Amino acid sequence: MAQYDYDLFVIGAGSGGVRASRISAKLGAKVAICEDYRVGGTCVIRGCVPKKLLTYAAHFHEDFADAAGFGWTVGETAHDWKTLIANKDTEIDRLNGIYIRLLKDAGVELIDGRGSLVDAHTVKVGKKSYIADKILIATGGWPEMPEIPGIEHAITSNEALELKSLPRRVVIVGGGYIAVEFAGIFNGLGADVTLAIRRDLPLRGFDEDVRAALTEEMVKKGITIAPNTNITSIEKTKSCLSLMTDSEEIIECDAVMYATGRTPNTKGLGLEAAGVHVNKKGAVTVDEYSQTTVENIYAVGDVTDRIALTPVAIAEGHAFADTVFGKKPRAVDHANVPSAVFSHPPIGSVGLTEAQARQQYEAVDTYVSRFRPMKHTLSGRDERTMMKLVVDRDSDRVVGCHMVGVDAPEIVQGLGIALKAGATKADFDATIGIHPTAAEEFVTMREKQPEPKVPGTVEAAD
Repeated sequence: MAQYDYDLFVIGAGSGGVRASRISAKLGAKVAICEDYRVGGTCVIRGCVPKKLLTYAAHFHEDFADAAGFGWTVGETAHDWKTLIANKDTEIDRLNGIYIRLLKDAGVELIDGRGSLVDAHTVKVGKKSYIADKILIATGGWPEMPEIPGIEHAITSNEALELKSLPRRVVIVGGGYIAVEFAGIFNGLGADVTLAIRRDLPLRGFDEDVRAALTEEMVKKGITIAPNTNITSIEKTKSCLSLMTDSEEIIECDAVMYATGRTPNTKGLGLEAAGVHVNKKGAVTVDEYSQTTVENIYAVGDVTDRIALTPVAIAEGHAFADTVFGKKPRAVDHANVPSAVFSHPPIGSVGLTEAQARQQYEAVDTYVSRFRPMKHTLSGRDERTMMKLVVDRDSDRVVGCHMVGVDAPEIVQGLGIALKAGATKADFDATIGIHPTAAEEFVTMREKQPEPKVPGTVEAAD
C-alpha cells in the first residue's frame, strides 16, 4: 500500500461520509475526508436538525392556546425570530464541533476544501493532490430551482434557515416534505403562508389518505394551498415580490421559497475523468454494495439518489466500511424504511401505500381510523388524527402503516420493527394496546375499508 497516501479518501463529510470514515479507520484503514463547508452535512447543518428546532418553535403558539382548556392562564406572548435563529446557530456550532471531534478521535484526517477526482485513485483538494486505494463519494444533494425570470429573488431551504427576519407573507413553491414542513414552520410563527403546488394535493408518492388528511389540517391552520399552480416569473417591486402564475394570476409576497426537489451534488467532481457513471439525474450509479462502475470507487447517501434519508446514508456508510475494510460484505436492505414528515401535524410512514400494495399483491385489505386526539377534548382544537394499515390479504402480512397526527414519527418508528419482522394483522390484533394513547389504535382497528371501484387507481390523479 506504500504507493498510496491513504487507504480511503472520502469526499464529503456528511452523515454517510463521516460514518464510513470513522468505521473504516477503526477497522485499521488510514483515512482522510475532505469537506468544503462544515462537518455534518445537510442533516446537521442545513436540514433535519435545524429544521426540527424551528418546528418545535412553531408549535408553541398552539400550545399556549391549548393551555386554556386545562386551566392555565397564559399572558401576552410574542416571538423573536432573531433569538430563535441565534440559538439554533449555537446548537449547530456545537454539533459541528462534536462531528469534528469524532473524526479526530477515530484517527481520520480532515482536509478543508472541495475535492474532485483527477483519476480513479487521485483526489485534488485546492492545489494539492492525494492518492488513495479506495475513494468514497458522499457529497449529498442540493436544492434545485427552475430557470424562470426572476428566480434570483427566490430562496431555498438553505437560506430559509438563515433569514434575518420572519417574512410577513411567504409563498412556498413545491409539494414535497420540505415544502409542507416549512409551510408549518412559517405559519406557526405568524407568517401568512401560501403553498403553490403543481398537483391537486401535496406529498406525491405518499398514501392518498395521508395526503388528504394533511391537506385538511393545513387548511384548518390557515395555510392557503394553491393547487395546480405553476409560477412562471418573479418580479421584485418596491414593496414586495410579485409572482405570475401560469393562469396569469398574480400572487404578492415578501419571500418566495422553492422546495421543488433536490439533485445529487455531483457537479464539478470529475466523475467522468475517473470513469464513474452517473444517470440522467446526475446520481452516481452503484450496486447493492455501493460500488460504482469503477472498481475502487464507491458512493453512499443522497448522491446515489436511492433513499434520501440520513439514517439510510449512515447505514450505507457503515455497510461500506464493513464490506471493504471489515471483509464482511454487507448490503443495506432498502425495503420498509420508516420515514417522517415534520409537518403540522406530523406524518409517520413505513412500507407500501395502498396504491403500491394493490399493484404488487392480488388482494389488499385496508383499515383506517380517524379520531380527535384526547388532548383536544379539553383544548377544543379542531384537529384530527388519521391512521391506516395496509394488509396483503393472502398472507395477512401488514405491508404498510401510515399516520398523520401528534407523535406520528415516534409511533411509526416502532411499527417499522414490526414490518421488518413480517408481522401479520393477526399479530397486531393479538397485541394489547397501551391505554389511553393514540398508538393503541393501531392494534384495535378491525373494520376493513370498502374496496376501491377500480383497484390500483388510488393515486390515479398523479
